[in-house]
Amino acid sequence: MNETTRGWWWKTGLPVLLLCSLGWSFASASPPDRGSSESTSRDFITPNEFAGTDVERINQAIEAAADAGCRVVIPRVNLGDGQRRDIWLLDSAILLHSNTTLELDNCHIKLSDRCRDNFMRSVNCGLGITGIDPLQNIHIRGIGHAVLEGADRPRASGDSGKTLGTKTYGTDAGVQGESQLGDWRNIGVLLAFVEHFSIENITIKDSHCWAISLERCAHGTLRDLDFASRGYKMIDDTRQSILNQDGVDLRMGCHDILIDNITGYTGDDLVALTAIPRSDRAAGSLATTMVSAGDDRGDGLDDIRHIIIRNVRGYCAGRHHIVRLLNTSGVKMHDIIVDGLIDTSPGDLTCKAAVKIGDHHYGGGVAPLGDTCRIMVSNVTSQSQHTILIGGSLSESILSNLIRHGPAGEAVTIQAGAEYIRDVTITNVHVVGE
Repeated sequence: MNETTRGWWWKTGLPVLLLCSLGWSFASASPPDRGSSESTSRDFITPNEFAGTDVERINQAIEAAADAGCRVVIPRVNLGDGQRRDIWLLDSAILLHSNTTLELDNCHIKLSDRCRDNFMRSVNCGLGITGIDPLQNIHIRGIGHAVLEGADRPRASGDSGKTLGTKTYGTDAGVQGESQLGDWRNIGVLLAFVEHFSIENITIKDSHCWAISLERCAHGTLRDLDFASRGYKMIDDTRQSILNQDGVDLRMGCHDILIDNITGYTGDDLVALTAIPRSDRAAGSLATTMVSAGDDRGDGLDDIRHIIIRNVRGYCAGRHHIVRLLNTSGVKMHDIIVDGLIDTSPGDLTCKAAVKIGDHHYGGGVAPLGDTCRIMVSNVTSQSQHTILIGGSLSESILSNLIRHGPAGEAVTIQAGAEYIRDVTITNVHVVGE
């Protein structure tokens, strides 16, 4: 290398190499105009390219990425308002459009104390939206350690059956003009009428209600999700109840979905499939925890079906259930596989049941025999009060490879009565100590 070449290398070549190694790109030093030829060739867009509040910048990035045909990346470092922060504070929900891939790159997203809304919601649903158009191809994936965390002082918590300040915490309790009940805005990630979707590799901490709720969604995957909620939160040195902190909820009409590798603990059921029709709950209203209306569309459209739940390792800190399958009269639940569940509850927090199927407390009582069918539960180890609790009807199903340890009792408990059971095979049951 001659002196001229060496001088060029030290002055120009080496700095360029260092910038590239840090992931900088001259093309992305400033945000391109939306719709330009430059924007259409980009791999990703970040909210650090936009001005406004944190959620405004994220939503602008999602809209720009939709125009450009690329993904959105929320990085760990937030460069808003000339500051450098390691947190993104949301005052309202991130809105997800069709054909959106949202990557959470080692970032920490938190609801602000001003927020009474979801972490994220499909853009097709919300307050006052009575006609929900289907969306498709929405993918949310964490890179490294991605965290969604509830507010320090939530304005509201719990489902639509809970009154703020009475049963569950909320700073909106007693505030004139604000709803005094929980509703769908307390849900963490809410998708309605979305097909071909995925939510992967995210930790959700201290959710205000169900951490993830899907309504009438299909052909999707929920994978590598970790939860950390206890049913209460220490707020200003006082223990406050935060109710209905389920992990994953599939609601009416969900089908062809894989739920895989679920870990952690929740204040309520860790994984729940619930089909509970309510004809008096309109879409887009605040009187419900279902944003897409609670009425049954009929013809089996709102049956929950073709679901696989596997590799669950966790417990309910609120002493409820780890996996719950619940449908009421008129809406069926069928062709469900639960394969691989390890109850990790500590000795002082025994769950009511590792798996509960059906109930007699909802929708006028036990679902008709045949409405909950073709359920396969296998490879369960549990120290819950009940290993498998059949609280409603069950037919044409298999319960196998069950290990019960801890409290004395049967591995399978039939609560509703033998008349609600038909053609159920129970095999390979081991009760430790017997």
